[in-house]
Amino acid sequence: MSTNEKGTPQSRTYTVNDIAAILGISRASAYKLANSGLFKTIRIGNMIRISRKSFEDWLKAEGLDDESE
Repeated sequence: MSTNEKGTPQSRTYTVNDIAAILGISRASAYKLANSGLFKTIRIGNMIRISRKSFEDWLKAEGLDDESE
């Protein structure tokens, strides 16, 4: 598992705020996207976590990942 600068394990999930920041969209739009079924999500109580791999695979399929530029 890769680590970030602080030496903690890199999360296998994104938060709704993370995908809002990645895509440059509002939190409301990110919640709609997370609930759309386009990628795998995990609900923990009232929190939503988005599978990093599933989300990144979706980005690639949409042609929105950085490598496609």
